[in-house]
Amino acid sequence: MSPRGLALAPPAKNVVVYRNGDPFFPGRKFVVNQRQFLTFEAFLNEVTKSIHAPLAVRNLYTPRHGHRVAELGDLQDGCQYVAAGFEKFKRLDYLNRGRKELRGTRNSQGLQAGPAGEKGTALGGSVPGLSLFFVFRNGDLLSPPFPLPLSKSTPLQWDALLATLTEKADLRSGAVNKLCRLDGTQVSGGEELVNGDYYVAVGNEEYKKLPYFELLVPQDSVYKTLW
Repeated sequence: MSPRGLALAPPAKNVVVYRNGDPFFPGRKFVVNQRQFLTFEAFLNEVTKSIHAPLAVRNLYTPRHGHRVAELGDLQDGCQYVAAGFEKFKRLDYLNRGRKELRGTRNSQGLQAGPAGEKGTALGGSVPGLSLFFVFRNGDLLSPPFPLPLSKSTPLQWDALLATLTEKADLRSGAVNKLCRLDGTQVSGGEELVNGDYYVAVGNEEYKKLPYFELLVPQDSVYKTLW
């Protein structure tokens, strides 16, 4: 191939993509080659599959200011981006391990929600006074588990916890009526919750035993390495 032909081929770009609003996803590396991805949509489809996005990725944003990337040629080599569907860009400190939102926000149920990403400051370490759990949605093999940080210093009211789970899980069947372990056994109280463990939010329907962890937690995800 002539030097002129080589010059016509655009160089590959290395980028890292995060999941919108996910404080634990460590980012997935992509090599963007326009021979492989002929269109921006083709690249977004690949991102959807690779990051296990709960909905199809339709937008990429810059991580600090949320500027939308319009086309494949706008991607910059060595840069990071945030993948989203049609929802709004959610501001997090995506570029630092242990990304978190506002510290110590208290929700309407009176449960103290600590900085969910703070676990990442030391792999395998713990944050004093904070317990962190991960919750799947019953029968849903498209949505990754959502983090549930709870303060150890605040008395845990089980009804309030179920109400919080109802709001966060947004089950098709409606309210969350019970919380199950991955083997299907039901958790009957807050004292049975194990810090760092995975659970399944269930409505009125029966628990559906599915490979939630195997399919929805990426092999290199901080969900696995932190605990």
